[in-house]
Amino acid sequence: MSKNNFNYQLLNLQSSLERFALSLTMNSEDANDLLQETLLKALTYKDKYQDETNLKAWAFTIMRNTFINNYRKNVKRKTTNDSTDNSFFIDQSTSYTQDTPDMRFSSNEITKKIDALTDEFRIPFLMHTEGYKYKEIAEELDLKIGTVKSRIFFSRQKLMKELEGYR
Repeated sequence: MSKNNFNYQLLNLQSSLERFALSLTMNSEDANDLLQETLLKALTYKDKYQDETNLKAWAFTIMRNTFINNYRKNVKRKTTNDSTDNSFFIDQSTSYTQDTPDMRFSSNEITKKIDALTDEFRIPFLMHTEGYKYKEIAEELDLKIGTVKSRIFFSRQKLMKELEGYR
């Protein structure tokens, strides 16, 4: 296949690749980045493409593999090992901010509002923010999983309403 023919056929696949990227990322900006990366890789490695094979399947495979590789890199970058007795993994952001008086005040206000919740709502909410899964919270508190989910949801709603000025 000639270089121009390959480029033309690849550009004709762009709308299909865009939809596929959006279905993988669920975010239009990430989908555009994934599409760009896929097209770049396809153009870079066009010598690996075998004539008379399915170009669409080849391009979709490049996109899927690129998405999976990027996802794995992001997970590795965000995961740290907690060396407590329980030894479990916690995903945490790598961005750090300075501790300013305003931030300290806001943090204290948020803590006060959380502490003001009744035990039935505060305990599941705090467990969830500490990284426990719904199932683990349900087992620990001897509740149904739906009850745990609703209590966490209602806690969030109440806190968002009470902390509207702190957004």
